[in-house]
Amino acid sequence: MRIMHTLTIATYNIHKGLSYFNRRVVLHELRERLRELNADIVFLQEVQGEHTLHLERYPNYHDGAQHEFIAEEIWPHSVYGKNSVYEAGHHGNAILSRFPILQSLNMDISAHRFESRGLLHCEIELGETSSIGQPYVHCLCVHFGLFAKGRRTQIKALIEYARKEIPPDAPLIIAGDFNDWRNQMSRSLSSELNVRDVFHLHGGSHARSYPARLPLLRLDRIYVRGFSVLHCDVHAGGTWRRLSDHAALSAQLKKHTPG
Repeated sequence: MRIMHTLTIATYNIHKGLSYFNRRVVLHELRERLRELNADIVFLQEVQGEHTLHLERYPNYHDGAQHEFIAEEIWPHSVYGKNSVYEAGHHGNAILSRFPILQSLNMDISAHRFESRGLLHCEIELGETSSIGQPYVHCLCVHFGLFAKGRRTQIKALIEYARKEIPPDAPLIIAGDFNDWRNQMSRSLSSELNVRDVFHLHGGSHARSYPARLPLLRLDRIYVRGFSVLHCDVHAGGTWRRLSDHAALSAQLKKHTPG
């Protein structure tokens, strides 16, 4: 089994594989850019599980679940959490992993009927020979709502779920699109779950990730517990700016050693 010295992770709101204003399919380009990050675990939001009408509108639209297409040949283990269901199909969150996913659960955290939101939880086995420390890590992939009141409900649901289902000393990664441009969540997450944002740990402030063409708002986050941060990046320039409306984030982690 591969010996883990570091763990590279990425999070990306892929905008259902469509460009700005839904003008063209960018899923193939998006897959190539994600593969260049060489991440061990990828957290995805706005993943299209199915959409029958897109096959008629876009000639190069991929006929199948987007997370499976992205994961193909690189990430042998993946889980999709269906959140928003409509007549033509559905979309949600996904986690892709180079390592076995031991168990997974998708929980509905919708605050109201106008926005369907979910919390996807995976327990991922890193292997007995892993120098990360414990042989597993808990991963939560989230996409919170656009309204502050709903987000307060959702962060409360996340904290309650994590405290109930995840051991307090277990390595933990929470990543996704939090829509938290006023940074009202970090203090609660830190005090209740002992997690820290990787960009704040590494550079002193949260990453600007939206819009991808000129990132100004700090919407996307990667929170960790039990890790130190070796490096982190915002992927917004070059070809990235022609893909999703969000920038991708990545981080290289190492097991935190006290002392």
